[in-house]
Amino acid sequence: MKKIKDKVGYLFISPFFLVFFLFNAYPIFFTLYLSMTRYKGFGKKVFIGADNFKLLFKDPNLVDAFLNTLKIWGVNIIFQIFLALLLVMIFSDIKYKVKGLGFFRVIFYLPNLIAAATIALIFMKLLDKDYGVVNQVLFNIGWIDKPIGWLTKPIMAQMSVSGIQTWMWFGNSFILFMASVQAVSKEVFEAARIDGAGRFQVLMNITLPSIKPILMYVMVTGLIGGLQLFDIPFLITDGKGFPEGSLNTMIVYIYNMAFVHKNYGYASALSFALFIVIMLFTVVFTVMTNRTEIKEFIQNRKIKKARKKELYALKGSAKHE
Repeated sequence: MKKIKDKVGYLFISPFFLVFFLFNAYPIFFTLYLSMTRYKGFGKKVFIGADNFKLLFKDPNLVDAFLNTLKIWGVNIIFQIFLALLLVMIFSDIKYKVKGLGFFRVIFYLPNLIAAATIALIFMKLLDKDYGVVNQVLFNIGWIDKPIGWLTKPIMAQMSVSGIQTWMWFGNSFILFMASVQAVSKEVFEAARIDGAGRFQVLMNITLPSIKPILMYVMVTGLIGGLQLFDIPFLITDGKGFPEGSLNTMIVYIYNMAFVHKNYGYASALSFALFIVIMLFTVVFTVMTNRTEIKEFIQNRKIKKARKKELYALKGSAKHE
């Protein structure tokens, strides 16, 4: 009876594993299988081995798409974290005593709740070269003499998408950072203020150390999401990556390769290669941001091994005696 009760637990956790294997594990292995075939979405799948992966090293469009993705993500993550940290400094400063934190949390997080299609449509209208509100406002206040092609010039289009992504996600980073700072006792900030510490010193010695784990989390998740950037560039460019392919990100390129050019095998190889790149970037970034902890862990392991050897040696000498 006891054995039966012990096995009942597996029944309750089985839905999770069923969903995981069906919607996570199976697509990964099926994509790996498709990457080794020639398949157009219909008909027979022809096995061609690693030929699709060999094409990765000969595809100039792939390099352009990867660099476009890194440019857009790089500018976005820098401004996103900078803006979130600036707001954390303002709201956590004892001298300012800014009220209404809950209200500002809602306002800053609100862009996350708006559908990407709606955001893309709004900014397409705002940034339109001829009839956009942004150009009209800048022209009326005398900041520009002629309309700016926010979405018609490559570098401006990339910066515009980076700005949209920053606006969408800085609120999420701010909430996470602010939660970490609020976990620190106010007495610490008051003591720093009494000792004459400036805002920059407080940021470097109190705020940043307290949010370091969350900062790493935001950077890693931002990297994963940035390399998978799809919705805003796709919707703004109607899936074509214009102007001059500057918004042709990795996922947009994979989408077009699969559903426009009907090359599912090569698209699967691209997807699997991107999966490996994301995994490598995540591991490298995690190691770089946790060098101190990793060194301490390795040193502790060495100390434990040395102590075990000493104990074994002492036990051996005791037996001989």
